[in-house]
Amino acid sequence: MNLDIYEDAERLAKRYGTRDPFELLDVMNVVVKFTDKFPKDGLKGFCTFMNKTKYVVINDRLSSIEARVVAGHEAGHIIRHATELKVGAFQDNDIYMATGKKEREANVFAADFLIRDADVLELMQSCDSNFFNVSKALRIPAPFFAFKLYSMVERGHAMRMPVDLDSTFLARKRC
Repeated sequence: MNLDIYEDAERLAKRYGTRDPFELLDVMNVVVKFTDKFPKDGLKGFCTFMNKTKYVVINDRLSSIEARVVAGHEAGHIIRHATELKVGAFQDNDIYMATGKKEREANVFAADFLIRDADVLELMQSCDSNFFNVSKALRIPAPFFAFKLYSMVERGHAMRMPVDLDSTFLARKRC
């Protein structure tokens, strides 16, 4: 599964010359809107297909880094789950948990699209590298970075995962 997702992500990054999910959504003619109608810890985003138009809506209260991750995740749904979008929207309250197959696929796509393998390998070889330092250097939330490592391990890279992807580590802490 991960090889197909990785190949999709790499093909699109090369074809469009970008790893910016907003640019990808733009060239795919997806209408992207931001809304402040959701609480900060509420719905992060959703995508849907209506009247022959694809839409992505992102919570405007997210940081720019989180909004970028959500945009990549929603692009993953549009690319990998287009048929299901015609039936109903994919709504994401906590993209880091990714308990279902489709949510996990969207996260792996986003991780592979946003983060180059070469960048991870280069940072992991530095003497001060650890999971959290690498995710910080990549400007990616640590829980999301776990999906990139998972993808790389599944494709044969020798990487140590900090935790299992089903761990509560990936849950967002609620205050």
